[in-house]
Amino acid sequence: MSENTEQQSVIKVREALAFLGARGEVRALDDSARTAKEAAAALGIEVGQIASSLIFLADGEPVLVIASGGHRVDTTKLAAVLGVNEITKANADDVRAATGFAIGGVAPVGHPHPLRTVVDIALSRYDEVWAAGGHPHYVFPTSYDELLRITAGEAADVG
Repeated sequence: MSENTEQQSVIKVREALAFLGARGEVRALDDSARTAKEAAAALGIEVGQIASSLIFLADGEPVLVIASGGHRVDTTKLAAVLGVNEITKANADDVRAATGFAIGGVAPVGHPHPLRTVVDIALSRYDEVWAAGGHPHYVFPTSYDELLRITAGEAADVG
């Protein structure tokens, strides 16, 4: 990703957060936070505090799942929550088309079109969680309740 694209994606997230009245500021990390484990290490927090924005295809339609970095998404539970027959993990092209971001930097906000969103209840255990800011080197702090609000997400057990 070029520096210009990097900055555009981060700016898009900053603008979305401001528009939505979110409290957290996007900040740069020295090291990549492409995975929940990398992000947690860079921030000095528990991996469960990482709010990973993942795209799944639910009967072929993109769905954003904001999952705790502390576990994998159980696709059987997710299918039940969504009331669909088939859940598959989206490929890189599907992720970019649905969110405008590359895998590893998918933010929970700033997408070109609204996405049905599910927020993992495991994140509710923490006062503060961290999400990607549009690029693997950028993150922002938020809370479980704020994530639900700014994404119009539905709370569910997906772990």
